[in-house]
Amino acid sequence: MIRFAKSLFVVVTLVPSLASGQVVTDSTPVVTLTEARRRSQSVDPNAVAARSRMETASWEHRAAVANLLTPNLRATTAYTHFSDPFFNFGTGAISPNSTSATLEATYTLLGAGKFGDLKSSRASVESADASETVARYRSALETDAAYFAVLSDQELSRVAAERLKRAEEQMGIARVRVIAGEAIASDSLQLLLEMNRAKVAILSSDSALMSSRLRLGRRIGIDGPANAEPLDTVKPPPLPMTQEQAIAEMRRRGPDVEAARALEKNRSAILLARRERYLPEINIGATMGAYDSELFPSALKRNQWSVGVSIPIWNGGARELDVARARADQTVARATRVDIERAAGEVIGQAYHGYLTASAGIDLALVGVAAATENYRVQGARYREGATTILDLLEAQVALSEAQASLIQSRYATRLALAQIEALLGRRIFETPNTNTNVR
Repeated sequence: MIRFAKSLFVVVTLVPSLASGQVVTDSTPVVTLTEARRRSQSVDPNAVAARSRMETASWEHRAAVANLLTPNLRATTAYTHFSDPFFNFGTGAISPNSTSATLEATYTLLGAGKFGDLKSSRASVESADASETVARYRSALETDAAYFAVLSDQELSRVAAERLKRAEEQMGIARVRVIAGEAIASDSLQLLLEMNRAKVAILSSDSALMSSRLRLGRRIGIDGPANAEPLDTVKPPPLPMTQEQAIAEMRRRGPDVEAARALEKNRSAILLARRERYLPEINIGATMGAYDSELFPSALKRNQWSVGVSIPIWNGGARELDVARARADQTVARATRVDIERAAGEVIGQAYHGYLTASAGIDLALVGVAAATENYRVQGARYREGATTILDLLEAQVALSEAQASLIQSRYATRLALAQIEALLGRRIFETPNTNTNVR
């Protein structure tokens, strides 16, 4: 039996640690949370699209203002050569050539949906601005989730490495006891099994860490992995608002609610513009022309003014179809806005209680880690003295690793819940937590 135990320990000693090949190189770029949020805004497709829509809406408003205040201008020139000479009314003589140059200005006083288009363009700017705010905070939320995942996986990887280290230390103690005849060889087998489990846990955590680093790199525009600057482990303070206040604030100024209201306003303005096309259209125009047989006409100049009134009567139902579509879009937008306002209580309540639960989980997890640490210390001392079995020691060791993992998960679940509340309210509640490179 003693010979078997010695052979077993020789095999275990010669087996290389699976964790040794999982070390991440120092060349991986490290970013802070503030920098990650800033960089993600410039590469996130949704944020880029929202800014593009904002720019488009601004130009739509400029065009509507210009259409309301300025006339349409058009300049034309023409040179014509005929095979046979003809009477040129510009020169009053026979000529094979004819030239003309005109400058035409037209302005619509009423009709054509000009006022409705102006109101619609203003609503489009408001809607695009609100949508850009929504996209910005959603991008920040996804970036925060990727950032916290990196930090969480880093700490979970450390917990797995500590589990392996404890198993190796216990293997050394068990070796001495087995050789001395104070323990049976099955203790060594149990510890070997625990070491293998710890190594598998290291492989799993390192794989998750590499995946989360690649995800963070993609979020901030890097073609490879990115590392996160550690945050402090100070427990986030209580929220400076009640749940009812948070719900009221979201319904009053939440980005999603404001975007829904702006969209409804935009759809109402579009409906007004479509209905405006039923009004008579009044146009005024002026034309300045010069005619000649030379390239730059100057022989004859004529100016004319015109006022036109057109009354739309029937165009095959096209206007009615446009009004029906605009009315349907307005109805859908109104229902969406009402639903989002109604859902504010649900979504804020979930995030609010998620923060409270995760924050309370930190306190419970701290107690759990302290209790598990003491229990592991006691079981280790008892095992060295032969007062307990290896199974009790392994159970205490696994419980300690699980308690440490639970503490890590509670810490970052609290930060993520806070980021969700901030995304719903459209503002930062607390300052960005300070970094601490000595976080354990």
